[in-house]
Amino acid sequence: MRIGVLTGGGDCPGLNAVIRAVVKTAIHQYGDTVIGFRDGFSGLIKDKTVPLDLPSVSGILPRGGTILGSSNRDNPFRYAERRNGQATQSDVSDTVVETYRKHELDCLIVIGGDGTLEIAHKFTAKGLNVIGIPKTIDNDLSATHVTFGFDTAVNTVMEAIDKIMTTAESHHRVMVVEVMGRDAGWIAISAGMAGGAHIILIPEIPFDMERIAEQIYTRKGRGKHFTVIVVAEGAKAAGGDRIIKRIVEGSSETVRLGGVGDMVARELEELTHLEARCTVLGHIQRGGTPSAFDRILSTRYGATAAVFAHEKKFDHMVALRTPDIAAVPLSEALHQMKRVPPTGGHVETARRVGISFGD
Repeated sequence: MRIGVLTGGGDCPGLNAVIRAVVKTAIHQYGDTVIGFRDGFSGLIKDKTVPLDLPSVSGILPRGGTILGSSNRDNPFRYAERRNGQATQSDVSDTVVETYRKHELDCLIVIGGDGTLEIAHKFTAKGLNVIGIPKTIDNDLSATHVTFGFDTAVNTVMEAIDKIMTTAESHHRVMVVEVMGRDAGWIAISAGMAGGAHIILIPEIPFDMERIAEQIYTRKGRGKHFTVIVVAEGAKAAGGDRIIKRIVEGSSETVRLGGVGDMVARELEELTHLEARCTVLGHIQRGGTPSAFDRILSTRYGATAAVFAHEKKFDHMVALRTPDIAAVPLSEALHQMKRVPPTGGHVETARRVGISFGD
């Protein structure tokens, strides 16, 4: 077979491990030819390719990012560009089909999150054979138990909390750590529990500033003169809404969240008269070498995707259904966000060990 591969959306640890596994399985097991498309769907729109052979994927297992490059702005069905100084959007999906045909592809493996996989699904209606691989540090795709990149992001945040914990205790401060996750609190609750945070604020449980202040006073009454709060970027106060940092036109995710950590720190200073500081971890959560768990999961995803290509399981996505890797129809995998259940196991365990959710 001739197999194409692209990585779309935001980067995350494990992308290179997936690419490596696709290439090594396709070549070792089937003798296939693999072609990489650069910078997400832009590579198909502009025919930017790179041959993927065994030497090209040698040594990339531990590397973060993606050797193919990525983009979350190049939706072929709403391709944004400037003409005569004016911003325009046009449908260039037929150009993608032409590129696919030009390279005589038998299958296109698309590695990405909800937005990227939705685009991939649309191309099946245009006759392309597509297989999806789920990628997001947010872990918010419902069709798979875990997405690769999540474990590494959680470990990155946990290490940051470990460091912030010591300075919080030394200076008797309230320290707020804002983390990614958009409308799902998986990173916040997982890293918060692992790092020993005292308060965790997630989108699924609206918080009350007075209740957070009460928790801080309760800790002071026990002789604990510092508090570490982990807040997901999509968390919101009861009766309030998410804090939007900016709008980015042309992106698959136009709404960029951010600022809730600063708001929490500022309001807590006013309520408690204690010194509060906020640290926003930002894109550090996307970077770095993947954890052992993510390397293994990425390898399983990539290798299985190559097998599914030969089994003609097109318009499907590989998914972890512990302990197996299964094929899930893309139509079922999309638009079903997996959020933290407010009464589920993670929240219940956290409450049992004294963690507050500000409610």
